[in-house]
Amino acid sequence: MTEFAPDALRVGYVPGVTVAKWARRWSERFPDSPMELIGVPQAEQDAALRDGRVDMCFVRLPIDREGMHAIPLYRELPVVVVPKDHPISLFDEVTAADLADERMQDAGDIDALAGTVELVAAVGGAAVMPQSLARLHHRRDLVFRAVTDLPDTEVALAWPVERTTETVEEFIGIVRGRTERSSRSPSGRAKDAVAERVTPRKDPGKQTSGGRGTAGRRNPGRGKQTRRRGR
Repeated sequence: MTEFAPDALRVGYVPGVTVAKWARRWSERFPDSPMELIGVPQAEQDAALRDGRVDMCFVRLPIDREGMHAIPLYRELPVVVVPKDHPISLFDEVTAADLADERMQDAGDIDALAGTVELVAAVGGAAVMPQSLARLHHRRDLVFRAVTDLPDTEVALAWPVERTTETVEEFIGIVRGRTERSSRSPSGRAKDAVAERVTPRKDPGKQTSGGRGTAGRRNPGRGKQTRRRGR
């Protein structure tokens, strides 16, 4: 009995993206098919896919979509990181106008945010970044608060169009929450094919009494009696 056995898969992820739950589901479903998780700098997410360092990658949009598939997964709220004793720490959320008079530290380089957070802790000020990265670089002497009117960021799963293999399709199904019996996943299609081969089909001409086959059909002339007319 043949079942789908995916190849080894290399999955990249940019800073702040947590992939543990999907990797766990993969290992539970395909224990004999290894998955390698590879951290990819934000600045290299496109290059890592195009030069073959990874088969797929969890990226932050936008990316160059030429020759690339990308499935948007979720959005990240922007937050502002400030010292623990900063007046902003008294609020649950703020707006961009609330930050107008703040000394803003440069947080444009996602891959350098550890240094930005250190700078906020050392000399004060504030820095805006995706919430997952504020959590990644969290310190006890700092807090972060949601900024309600700044653009959020979007995380997606991307891979080159030319490398859309059955293994890639299987991982897409896991990320999208499909079950292992889903007909949209290679493993589900393989199981359906196996079930089709091992389950015998019924012959419609050999059904039991009461069906539409010939067996069990009554002879319309049998059991009928005629009455003779008297003279």
